[in-house]
Amino acid sequence: MDKRFLRNPVFSISAVVILGLAVLGAVMPEQFGKVANVLYSFTTAKFGWFYLLAVFIVILFLAGLAISKYGAIRLGGDEERPDYPFFTWIGMLFSAGFGVGLVFWGVAEPMSHYYTSPLTGVESQTVDSARVAMGYSFFHWGISQWAIFGIVGLVIGFLQFRKKKDGLISTAMEPLVGSNKIVKTGIDSFAVIATVMGIATSVGMGVLQMSGGLEYVFPVQNTFLIQLLIIFVVFVAYMLSASTGLSKGIAYLGNFNLGMALVMLAFFFIVGPKVFILESFTLAIGDYINNFIRYSLRLQPYQGGTWVQEWTIFYWAWTIAWSPFVGAFVARVSKGRTIREFIAGVMIIPPVFACMWIATLGGTALYNDLNNGTHIAEAVDAEVTSAVFETFKHMPFTGLLSVLAIILIFTFLVTSADSATYILASMTTKGNLFPPLIVKVVWGFLMSAIAAVLLYAGGLEALQTASLVSALPFTLFLLLLVFSMVKLLKKEPITVRPTDIRRFEHIEKEVKKRAKKKSRREAKME
Repeated sequence: MDKRFLRNPVFSISAVVILGLAVLGAVMPEQFGKVANVLYSFTTAKFGWFYLLAVFIVILFLAGLAISKYGAIRLGGDEERPDYPFFTWIGMLFSAGFGVGLVFWGVAEPMSHYYTSPLTGVESQTVDSARVAMGYSFFHWGISQWAIFGIVGLVIGFLQFRKKKDGLISTAMEPLVGSNKIVKTGIDSFAVIATVMGIATSVGMGVLQMSGGLEYVFPVQNTFLIQLLIIFVVFVAYMLSASTGLSKGIAYLGNFNLGMALVMLAFFFIVGPKVFILESFTLAIGDYINNFIRYSLRLQPYQGGTWVQEWTIFYWAWTIAWSPFVGAFVARVSKGRTIREFIAGVMIIPPVFACMWIATLGGTALYNDLNNGTHIAEAVDAEVTSAVFETFKHMPFTGLLSVLAIILIFTFLVTSADSATYILASMTTKGNLFPPLIVKVVWGFLMSAIAAVLLYAGGLEALQTASLVSALPFTLFLLLLVFSMVKLLKKEPITVRPTDIRRFEHIEKEVKKRAKKKSRREAKME
C-alpha cells in the first residue's frame, strides 16, 4: 500500500487537528460547547460586516468576468469539451451538499421568518411577514451562496485544467503569496480544516432531519444514539460509493437525487395551491431583485438585534467554510466549460431550482397556515427539523412522502459525504485527481467523528458555531482569490471564438467590397 500521503504535512497537520477537536469534544462536551459559543458571539458581533462585504465583492467580480472578453476562455484547452452531459453536470453540482441544506431549510426557513419577521415594522405571522419570509429565503439561497463556490471553483479549475497545475488552494494563491512551502502548507491545512467543519455542519443537519423524520414516521425517539447510528450507516454507504470512483458512485447518485427531487417538486406543485405557488414565486423574485443590495449589506448597528447574525452571516460563513470542498468539486466536474458557461451554470441554475423548491414546498406550508388554520410555523419554531414532515401532515400520501423524504435526505448525505471525502483526499495528496482509497476512508471517518461530536456537544447550535468560526480566516482567502484570478487572466491570451472569427471574416469582406467600390469610383473619375 502506498503510504506516501502520511509524509504529506498537509495530511498530517489537518488530520491531527480534526482528530484532536473530535477527542476534546467527546471528552469535554460542556466545555467544548461553552468555548464554541464564546467564539460564535465574538465572530458574529465583530466581523459580520466583513462576511457581507466579501461576498458582495465576489458577486460583482464574477458578474463582470462573465460578460467580459475573458468569458470565452475554457477550463482546459481551447478545443476541449465538457466531460459530463449538462443534466449529469447539474446533478453533480447538487451532490456537492447543496441538496442536504435545501431539504433541511426549504420549508424551515420561510416558516421561521413568517413566525418571527426579519424586519422591524413588519408584524409577524401576517400576510406581510409571509411575503418578506419568501423574499428573504430566496435571497439566502440565491446567487450569493453560489458565487462563493464559484470563485473558488473557477480559480482551481483554471489552474488545474488550463495551466495543468494541481487543484490546491495554495496553488490558486501563488500569484499573490508565492511558492514558499511553509506558507503553502499552512494555507492548504487550514483549507482542509475549514472544509471539514463546513461539511460536518451539512452532515449534522441532514442527520438531525433524518432522525426527526424517523420519529415522525416510525415509533423511534429522536435521541443522540439514533443520530449516531444514522452517521454510522451513512459512513458505510459513502465509503462503498467512494470505492466506485467519481464517474460511477457520485454521478449515478447525483442523477438519482436530482431526479427524485424533481419528482417531489412536481408532486407538491400538482397537489398544492398551484396559483399561490406561482404568484408567490413571481412576487418573491421581484422582491429578491429589488432588495438584493439592501439585504446583501444589511446590518443592525442602530436598532440592535441579532437576526442578521443568526441567519445571513451564518449562511455566508457556512458556505465559505465548505467552499474549498464545493469549489474544488465543482471545478473537477466542470472541465472543458468556458468561464462564462461555468459562472452562468453555477450562479443561475442551482439558485433558480432552490427558489422553485422554496416557493413550492415553503409556499405550500405558508398557504396552509394563512388559509387553512394549520400551525406549521409554531411546530417549526419548537423543532426546526420537523418542518418538512409537519408540512407532509397536511398533504395526501403523508406516510409515503415522509419515507421518500428520508430516502432523499439519506442519498443527499451519501453523495455529499462521498464527494467531500474525494476532495479532502485530493487536497491532502498534493491535488491528486485519483487519491488512494485509504485516504478517503481516513477523511470519511474523521468527518463522521467531528459531526457526531458537534451533535453531542450542542446539536444545531454547535454545528452553526463550528462553520462560522472556521470560515473567518478563509473569508480573507476569498478576496485574495479574486486578486489572484485577475493576475492570472492578465497573462492569458484571449480565446477567439468561432462566432468572433465569422464576424471578423464578414467585416473583412465588407471592407474589401468597399475598397473595390472606392477604387472603381476613382477609376471612373480619372
